[in-house]
Amino acid sequence: MDENTVTKKIMLSGIQPSGDLTLGSYLGAIKNWVDRTDEFDNYYFMADMHSITVRQDPAALRRRTLEQLAQYIACGLDPEKNTLFIQSHVSAHAQLGWVLNCYTMFGELSRMTQFKDKSAKNKDNINGGLFTYPALMAADILLYQPDYVPVGEDQKQHVELTRNVAQRFNGIYGDVFKIPEPYIPKVGARIMSLSDPTSKMSKSDKDPNGSVYLMDKPEDIQRKFKRAVTDSDTERCVRYDPQAKPGVANLMTIYSAVTGRTFAEIEAEFEGKGYGAFKPAVGDAVAETLRPIREEAQRILADKAYLESVYKAGAEKASYMANKTLRKVYKKIGFVAR
Repeated sequence: MDENTVTKKIMLSGIQPSGDLTLGSYLGAIKNWVDRTDEFDNYYFMADMHSITVRQDPAALRRRTLEQLAQYIACGLDPEKNTLFIQSHVSAHAQLGWVLNCYTMFGELSRMTQFKDKSAKNKDNINGGLFTYPALMAADILLYQPDYVPVGEDQKQHVELTRNVAQRFNGIYGDVFKIPEPYIPKVGARIMSLSDPTSKMSKSDKDPNGSVYLMDKPEDIQRKFKRAVTDSDTERCVRYDPQAKPGVANLMTIYSAVTGRTFAEIEAEFEGKGYGAFKPAVGDAVAETLRPIREEAQRILADKAYLESVYKAGAEKASYMANKTLRKVYKKIGFVAR
């Protein structure tokens, strides 16, 4: 084994296959993961176990899980260099999740903002999993002893809870878990909804025009950008001002992320041209960025044997790492070894 692989720091992240991946998922997370391929030892998973806190259509969940894996690879996550796996294929997640449930306090769980949000949206299904899933999330993370967990600002609370649970456990049983650091990328673009620029672009957006999906056809992408909310500013100028012009600022953020142009360069490019020229230009740039990803994902999905070989190899590698941690935990808490 080459010595670089031994000394690389470990990074881990997962996305729920509860909806189709969006432009926001790509620009805000996956693109940054790809850029860090050679820098870290990376574990990326489809968080299918987390998805079922909200009722899912079984066939759709299976389809989206495999589509998400194909899209990860199509976005540039090479399975030879990154461990890509399906969460439910590694039983240690559920096993450590239960143990950590017993070291996570009721008060900590009841303060989780996502529990409050999801309970409000799913009043007829406020189940135990919805309440305790941060303990499973802590298990997802701690199993792999990662140095970093890449998170958006909205997920920092979960990493803080994970750190608290790990410190509590280590305080009782000694040095079992590495305490992970949240890794907040400086350039991870926060992409907002095209129909409501005050909300994040989301896989579960009820408005189909608010989100651009990685598998959208170019004509659908173009239509969504033409309809994108801008502002009621009479001068209709392209200027970066998130407070006064959140819709325009969001479109500029997207255009900047896919073209590499600065906000000043974008303002100069569209000076005197108005939104009628700007919105289709953003649509074209996004359609061209996503075209190779969509085509490659479709090619991978058609090769079922290859996709299966990727998730089987990923589960094997992830299980090896996860079970080492689980054995250590079981021994510490007094479970009899098999």
